[in-house]
Amino acid sequence: MNVAPKYPVGCKVVLLVAKIGTSSVTSDSGAIDDSSIESLCMQVSSLVSNGHSVVIVTSGAVAAGLAALGKSRSEMSDLESLQALSAVGQSRLMRVYDQALGKFGLIGGQVLLAPLDFVNRNQYLHARQTLEKLLDLGVIPVINENDAIADDELRFGDNDRLAALVAHLLNADLLLILTDIAGLFTGDPKSSENATLIEEVTEVNSELEKLAGGAGSDRGSGGMASKLAAAKIATWSGVKAVIAAAERPNVLQDAIDGVSGVGTYFPAKSRRLGARKLWIAFALTSSGTIEIDSGASVAIVERSSSLLPAGVTRVTGNFQDGDAVEILGQDKKLVAKGISSLTSSEIKRWMGYRTPDLPDGMSHEVIHRDDMVILAGFD
Repeated sequence: MNVAPKYPVGCKVVLLVAKIGTSSVTSDSGAIDDSSIESLCMQVSSLVSNGHSVVIVTSGAVAAGLAALGKSRSEMSDLESLQALSAVGQSRLMRVYDQALGKFGLIGGQVLLAPLDFVNRNQYLHARQTLEKLLDLGVIPVINENDAIADDELRFGDNDRLAALVAHLLNADLLLILTDIAGLFTGDPKSSENATLIEEVTEVNSELEKLAGGAGSDRGSGGMASKLAAAKIATWSGVKAVIAAAERPNVLQDAIDGVSGVGTYFPAKSRRLGARKLWIAFALTSSGTIEIDSGASVAIVERSSSLLPAGVTRVTGNFQDGDAVEILGQDKKLVAKGISSLTSSEIKRWMGYRTPDLPDGMSHEVIHRDDMVILAGFD
């Protein structure tokens, strides 16, 4: 019996960003699994022959470095060791991709990205131009985070979020996150026989985020929680997302075709956030909260105004100017997130004050509208 697709893609040519996790490209010992990468590349070849464009975001460099050096994760868990492992493993990982793609007449191009490539406008445009040129040349971009030199204070930490930002960068049609389980379940499928696949998620809420839990593998850095966060970033970028099992036969084509049960599907939002706002909303960790009155909520949400001290009613946390903070309404619900122009102590000192009463030389905006993302009522 033919099952109708769960979401509309049709037969049009699509740009697919496929992210594959460490557990899916390495063996239990941590060595690179050549057969898994070859299977992925064979599917990529099939899509390319049908006119589709594919970008691969791959994990596995650190795990490959561990295997090459004969070390365990517990022996080398500090930042410097992990960066060294990435440098050792990255070339080995890319060599396997080159060989696998070559078997199907394809050429791979390695691209290492860092967070600043998405928040700096010039670097953002340069990254997009490079990736688009590779695709124009028929090259398959194989992307990883630039772990070997990344600053621990400003890095993705997992490739799920990186893949979502790449999907935004290229205005992709679909983000496919490949992992070692078939999607998001109602419980842990590895320990509960009653856990069932959630086939579609229209809204990522706190209940689902709790359900996603922590890291799923000692070889990877993510887990279902990071995959859920990536799907959220993608959908807020106007990109559909699917979380599915890497080992599923023909999973790339099934995801494009919207085959029922392929994994967990996340429909795209009707509005599209810019790259910098996505970064503020989902990549920066909040250092505190600012509660505001109803007038400030209306001004922020309906008039896209900056947050002024007059509208602040309470400040929680100890943060500096330049830190990310969450903005809560009178009902304690999240209204927005932004980068504070003032320290928490300054806001506490001047909250409730109108602009003419503020001292000279002090920022008259707690958070400028350009540094703020509205999260209430986004659809």
